Amino acid sequence: MRAMWCGFALGVIVLQRQAALPGWGAWVALVLASMLAAGWAAWALGAAPPADESHEMVRRVFGLACGRRWRMALGWAAVWFAAGCAGFGYAAWRAETRLAEALPAAWQARNITITGYISSLPSYGEIGASFLFRVESWETHKAATRLPHLIQLSWVAREAPLPPLVPGARWRLAVRLKRPHGNGNFGLRDTEVALLARGVRAVGYVSDPGHAVRLPIDASGIGVRIERARAALRARIDAVLGDAPHRGIVIALATGAQDAVSDADRRLMRDTGTSHLVAISGLHLAFVAGFAGWIAGALWRRARWRGVEAPLVVPAQKVALAGALLAAGVYAALAGFNVPVQRALWMLAVVALALFAGREVARSHVLAWALGLVLLRDPWAVTAAGFWLSFCAVAAILFAASGVPRLHRDAPQDAAADAADPMRERTEPLAEPTARGGWLRCLAAIAYPTGGWREAMRRLASRLCDGARVQWAVTLALAPLTVYWFAQIPLIGPIANAFAIPWVSMLVAPLVIASAAMPAPIDALALRGAHTCLDWLVVVLSALEGLPWAVLRLPQPGAWPLASAAVGVAWWLAPRGWPLRWIAPFTWLPLLVPAPTGPPPGAFRLAALDIGQGTSVLVETARHRLLFDAGPGPESTQAGERIVVPYLQAHGIGRLDALMISHDDSDHAGGAQAVLDAVDVGAFVAAVLPAHPLWASARAKGAQTVQCAAGQRWRWDGVDFEVLWPDPGPLAGKPNAHCCVLRVTTSVSAAPDAQAGPVSALLAADIEAGGERTLVARDPGRLRAQVLVVPHHGSRSSSTEPFLDSVWPLVAIFQVG
Repeated sequence: MRAMWCGFALGVIVLQRQAALPGWGAWVALVLASMLAAGWAAWALGAAPPADESHEMVRRVFGLACGRRWRMALGWAAVWFAAGCAGFGYAAWRAETRLAEALPAAWQARNITITGYISSLPSYGEIGASFLFRVESWETHKAATRLPHLIQLSWVAREAPLPPLVPGARWRLAVRLKRPHGNGNFGLRDTEVALLARGVRAVGYVSDPGHAVRLPIDASGIGVRIERARAALRARIDAVLGDAPHRGIVIALATGAQDAVSDADRRLMRDTGTSHLVAISGLHLAFVAGFAGWIAGALWRRARWRGVEAPLVVPAQKVALAGALLAAGVYAALAGFNVPVQRALWMLAVVALALFAGREVARSHVLAWALGLVLLRDPWAVTAAGFWLSFCAVAAILFAASGVPRLHRDAPQDAAADAADPMRERTEPLAEPTARGGWLRCLAAIAYPTGGWREAMRRLASRLCDGARVQWAVTLALAPLTVYWFAQIPLIGPIANAFAIPWVSMLVAPLVIASAAMPAPIDALALRGAHTCLDWLVVVLSALEGLPWAVLRLPQPGAWPLASAAVGVAWWLAPRGWPLRWIAPFTWLPLLVPAPTGPPPGAFRLAALDIGQGTSVLVETARHRLLFDAGPGPESTQAGERIVVPYLQAHGIGRLDALMISHDDSDHAGGAQAVLDAVDVGAFVAAVLPAHPLWASARAKGAQTVQCAAGQRWRWDGVDFEVLWPDPGPLAGKPNAHCCVLRVTTSVSAAPDAQAGPVSALLAADIEAGGERTLVARDPGRLRAQVLVVPHHGSRSSSTEPFLDSVWPLVAIFQVG
């Protein structure tokens, strides 16, 4: 089963990397290949060793020696291949089914009346809320495609406050919808995949809130009841904590909803490697399951019915296991059933079924079953960071623990004790000094040689050693994945987690979970106690985050550096005695010392970021970087912090030689402060008024400050930069009238194609018709460029015909919403 589920997962991963779904020819080839592989696996793994004649015949036919060892190896390879074909086909079938639901293109520009119910816990923002809406009927069914059943809606409170948005409430709404779309930037989160994974096939907003009608009969069902329970729990937390700074973490631990976590808390936990404590994970589920199982077992041992003790009817172990599984299922439902919770729940279910059946199951088989069940439910899980971090963390723990020998003393006495009390905690004495971490165990054995309190101290040292080994294995295993997903390695993570994990597990999480079962006003005491504990945790983590070496930022690695680092992780965590383990650190060199990614000397690379309505363009030469505008800021979509800064970090850009802010419009300058806070800036060039706070922020960061003005020129690595607008002197008029216009040109001698001449790009910001006429009148030849970032996002007040004739672009880029 282990090979089957791993092969199945590999097939799902391969499908998610394809540019298109398979056609009929590919389906036929897939079915034939899987049948042949399955037949070969059945013969190779189930048949008896061949006789001499058949052995010679098979060798002649296949050109290889089919001894038993070869046959078994090829048989298991066939199992992997057949399971991979099954995973590929299953994921393709699920994708075909989901993509069949589509919003007609003609419906994207009109109001549509729909009827349905709120199917998820709403996510609240400053000006409104968003939620999933299950559509029951549309105003018309005349569509060539299957209409979406699940859409994502935003309800903006413009004139009237938001009505109560209760899960299960049925509404008749006038909405404006569009097909799912997300910002497409290399190395950043793919929003369209996330929407597809959730089953959302259209997004939009309530276009006429004043005429929204709440229908009298609410929807029903187990899913609706779960969401209502989550909403009620969130409402209780909001009522008790109000505007408390860490209220979002409490909500996340109670319901799994992370929309209320503040940006400061999110950044703090990301930089200290403790983000997993915000999401409900296997750690929290194990706590709930263990506590519920202990309570159920303890009560069952003391229960009687008509003079008959309950354990004589059903063993207390099975009742405890059933109670643990039931509590884990309820908590997983309240947590939103995310991937880490699914993984922990399926692992617990597999172990429970095995124990109920009286069978033993290997830990690796338990993890493989959880892997298969997660992907059966959601083939898109492989596109999420939580999937890889959760499964790889558990796999690393199991792999690292597999090489640690355990010696049980007094086996007969242990067996007798087990027979008397099967639920007792088995004490595992210290391992031999040759085991991994044996030095700490030996030290404990020398200091505390005999029983009593000395034995307790030895057990404590053993537990500390095991915890340190687990933390080391998880940190090492997840480092390459952390670089891939978040472009950083929190070096302070092991120290931060050594304090944060027991603090949250023993204090914060129990108080939050207990508050869900407590009546008012006792629950308020538990919630306030949990928030106080979070206050102390944040103080410690903030001190650790302030260390200069706390975070190592690296560019997002490619496939080969990531594979090399993964091999190094496995090599490093291998059991003691594995050959040449000292080579393992060298496999990380491609990850830690990436190859230069800049363009060759004399050329430049221009990346116009997809940030919605706004401008942000990165220009790279061989050894220099310039960012032209930084997109919207906190007053709008926060693209500067959400997109621009992560894009720079994912591409290994920790320093900008110049940050140029064209003018003081929020969709151009709003994200500049986030950029200044995140990366070093050599020069800050802008066309904003002298009193603008960005000047002071740039000087505080050590950047040279220069007002943007026509005539400024410089050369980087054979590439010429020239400012064409505005004229020198004090800025006058509205911001668009004096915005920076930058022309980037390769020198003739360094042009990629000397026969074609230099290559130019014109970044025109929000210049309007008047400025365009002035530039054309001065020197139309200096406007010529192959690439044009279209002025004012293509507004009718710009891009006049004489200006476009002067530029004559081959590529025009519109940065619009």
